[in-house]
Amino acid sequence: MPRQVSSPVFVIAPVRSGSTLLRTLLNSHSRIRAPHELHLRTLRVQPTPGFSEESMLELGLDQVELEHVLWDRILHLELERSGKDVIVDKTPGNVFVWERLKYAWPDARFLFLLRHPEGVVSSLENRKGNTAARETLEANALKYFKPLEKARRTLDGLTLRYEELTAEPERVTREVCDYLGVPWEQGMLDYGKHDHGRFLPNLGDRSDAIKSGRIQPARTFEGVALSSQLAKYAAAWGYA
Repeated sequence: MPRQVSSPVFVIAPVRSGSTLLRTLLNSHSRIRAPHELHLRTLRVQPTPGFSEESMLELGLDQVELEHVLWDRILHLELERSGKDVIVDKTPGNVFVWERLKYAWPDARFLFLLRHPEGVVSSLENRKGNTAARETLEANALKYFKPLEKARRTLDGLTLRYEELTAEPERVTREVCDYLGVPWEQGMLDYGKHDHGRFLPNLGDRSDAIKSGRIQPARTFEGVALSSQLAKYAAAWGYA
């Protein structure tokens, strides 16, 4: 079916990868709308069996396509309300449905955001209220790493590293703007001066660091001993 938003941008990234920083920088651009996490993959449509189901099927709209219509309308609504023309969704759960996103939007664009694997696990470990064991946290991180790497090797897109985003924000955001076909704006780096909505649980990072409105330096993990699984992704992503 035709889409109201023909070329949305999806960030494919694990949890605790710095995606909220990326989205606030992008949302500070006059043409880019990057809202809080949208969680489209868990937004479902269920036509009632019988009349409504038969009616929709006659229009070529099965349950999956009805969901795509709803997702597309939400993206379009965000653009309408913001007055912008490029929309970015940075929900970490996108890693699990990248194939469906590509199917629903053949012209979608993808940003792959990487972070040192130990950085992801350490961030999970330091999260307020965390009581999970190290093994559980690693398993949670790896759950995202595997589909992320498959998507990165399959799709066309732009790969970014959180550490480079914090160290060289102008260079990295210029690369993103070039990829998205919009001019770079200095004001993107001053994200604290822009309205990004409330920072709420389950919709992105809400730490004091992100609320500060300033880009904070990333932690480094050179020389840190990694498990074999984390080491595999550290090597694949250029951290080893």
